[in-house]
Amino acid sequence: MATSNDIKNGTVLRIDGNLWSVIEFQHVKPGKGGAFVRTKMKNVLSGKVVDKTFNAGIKVETANVDRRDFQYLYMDGEDFVFMDNDTYDQINVSAATVGDAKDYMLEGMSVMLASNDGTPLYIELPASVVLEITYTEPGLQGDRSTGGTKPATLQTGAEIQVPLFLEQGVKVKVDTRTGDYLGRVTD
Repeated sequence: MATSNDIKNGTVLRIDGNLWSVIEFQHVKPGKGGAFVRTKMKNVLSGKVVDKTFNAGIKVETANVDRRDFQYLYMDGEDFVFMDNDTYDQINVSAATVGDAKDYMLEGMSVMLASNDGTPLYIELPASVVLEITYTEPGLQGDRSTGGTKPATLQTGAEIQVPLFLEQGVKVKVDTRTGDYLGRVTD
């Protein structure tokens, strides 16, 4: 247990059985009345963002979130199998927990796995990854000078928008947070 004065960015609180990560906080001391802490929190599992105010000195329950390096090994049915880089233990993580990260994960990739009491909460990928385009329509002659884009399917099955001049088999750098094309990668 901690008090509302201990709330900082990144603190994970347990409220009504749910885990909430503090995105923003502000300690407020008005001229009249008691002090309070205004927070913006994100539900760790669902991603829902809410605003919540705590009175000064109130007890809040903090949760211990363990963030460790894991390696993505393979898919086993509906689950994804990860290996702890320190202990070499393997764990299965549900597709719901992995979420959209699956669109940018390749076998052998290192990821950050956050867990609470042994329960996987979410996956953090590197900011960008290099993936190969497996399918895209050919660009039209003369369209190369315009800033147009076209859909392209990556080796993970994800679809992103790429410039018209890119061809099938080209490796591209992709932002894992937004799915945006960042550039072409040459070997």
